[in-house]
Amino acid sequence: MRSGHRCVPYCSARRCVRVRSSDNRLDIPLGLEHTGTDKRHKRGSDHERASTPAFCVITVTKRRSPISVSHSNTRADAPCGPAAAPAPLLVADSLCVFRGDRLVLDGVSLCLRAGDAMLLTGPNGAGKSTLLRVLAGLRKPDSGQLTWQEQSIFADPAAHAERVAYIGHQDALKPGLSVRENLHLFTRPGASMADALEAMDLRPLADLPARLLSAGQKRRTALARVLLAQAPLWLLDEPSLGLDSAAITLLGNAMAAHRARGGVIIATTHVPLPLDNTCALDLPGAADPRPISLYEGEYA
Repeated sequence: MRSGHRCVPYCSARRCVRVRSSDNRLDIPLGLEHTGTDKRHKRGSDHERASTPAFCVITVTKRRSPISVSHSNTRADAPCGPAAAPAPLLVADSLCVFRGDRLVLDGVSLCLRAGDAMLLTGPNGAGKSTLLRVLAGLRKPDSGQLTWQEQSIFADPAAHAERVAYIGHQDALKPGLSVRENLHLFTRPGASMADALEAMDLRPLADLPARLLSAGQKRRTALARVLLAQAPLWLLDEPSLGLDSAAITLLGNAMAAHRARGGVIIATTHVPLPLDNTCALDLPGAADPRPISLYEGEYA
């Protein structure tokens, strides 16, 4: 690919690609090619538009939000995981998300199979929590595809909600209810309350109102709620927040057991988590100073 060029996914709702730079905003209709800075458009042939319906070539001076992934194979059309692994469960292809006029996620792709774990890293404001919300089905991406077992998660949001256990920055506990009563609200058939309490060392606190818990105890209660969800996909936004070393060990045991059962984990973190054999997705944010040449290989 020529230096300074990249492929940009188009917004299907508007039938155009959206381009942001520090001083302009262009919405380019599908099938038009924009080259240089003089804003001249040249309509391609019918054959060219039919053969490349989802991308157009755009000259840019700097990639707005470059992405670095630790695995060499992270695109949806590339193999990922062990050679003899089963088919992927969760696949994201070229996800783009705007927050107002700011491009938060730019061309994020990932591929996870049963038992896989991914760590989302990056500075504050890089879009880690936003990506988790998209993967949970709480927000639609502005462009790109997101599938579970080759089916779009947005085709049946209720079904996807059943397969997701999500924990955000807020522990989301009702202060007037006890730990046990809070957990009962989220217990699904087949889940064991006793096992969840034991896994997070909450038995002595089971009948204590949530308003009397410390920050770490509230976090352990929220993690016990994840265990009771009986969901194959765990989306954890800084799960170790407020936990001491003993509680982090409990978290590591719970995550290892979930993966052993074929579950998938995606977690954001600023500190090391007790997870082995993980892949990492680094979201550098909008103000990353690294040159575009470092990322041309991802789009070649």
